[in-house]
Amino acid sequence: MSANHQEKIGFIGIGFMGVGIAANILKKGYPLTFLGRSKKEPSLILKNLGGTEVATLESVAASSSIIFICVTGSKQVEEIIRGANGLLHHLKPGTVVVDCSTSDPNSTLSLADELSKIQVDYADAPLGGTPQNAEEGTLSTMVGCRAEVYDRLLPIINTWAAKSVHIGSVGDGHRMKLLNNFLSLGYGALYSEALALARKIGISPARFDSVIRGGRMDCGFYQTFMKYNLEGDRAAHKFTLNNANKDLMYLSAMADAAGVANPLVSAVKNSYTSAVALGAGEDFVPMLADHIASMNGIKIPS
Repeated sequence: MSANHQEKIGFIGIGFMGVGIAANILKKGYPLTFLGRSKKEPSLILKNLGGTEVATLESVAASSSIIFICVTGSKQVEEIIRGANGLLHHLKPGTVVVDCSTSDPNSTLSLADELSKIQVDYADAPLGGTPQNAEEGTLSTMVGCRAEVYDRLLPIINTWAAKSVHIGSVGDGHRMKLLNNFLSLGYGALYSEALALARKIGISPARFDSVIRGGRMDCGFYQTFMKYNLEGDRAAHKFTLNNANKDLMYLSAMADAAGVANPLVSAVKNSYTSAVALGAGEDFVPMLADHIASMNGIKIPS
């Protein structure tokens, strides 16, 4: 066994993204202990690959030298770490905790400070990509942590990421992720309005796509967005409007704290907030196009 494989991995959050990441860690030979959840299918996938399911955060902490957290955002991460029976009460000195969620950088800095007092390192490594990328091991990540910690984490990150960038110190990963999501979710809002206008003036999504695809305005995000709008594939991009709205709120707060005028952030956020307010929060991002169309009185063919 190599020195790197002496690391024992803990995993909390085996949802759409997390289960693929954890599976790739196991496939590359690392021992992995994961927190079980009520939905059994992800647990079965990981147990079939040799993962060990446990029922408490204390058990994850006891079994792990590096712990990955992959949940919705800061509220959930704070509960996992600071809660009544959270990791903070059980972690061993020398452990590294890695937050792969899209979180509020201010929360990240606060948690890192608390964990440093018990000699535990914290890293933020938010994700770029889709659940399919997670399954294939081709995600990207931007990591904020000390250089020595990044060197320790990189072999494990390489099991599930095709691209990893050490972006800076703790908090910088989440700062960069919010900027990244501003671009992608901004595209989503633009595509949705463009498709609504196109429908209104008689240009179908297929005709719209025939011009954009393969041109300078084409990109990977456009392709997954349009896979739903052209083919009705709901699984093309499994990222909910609730999560998108949450990320844009974090981004708006970051801009406010920096004293930066952010009219475009506000406009993009309002597109998602409107859809969420109408009860569409659990729909996925490409479905924003349906809601923008509906707001404009455009009926979407079934």
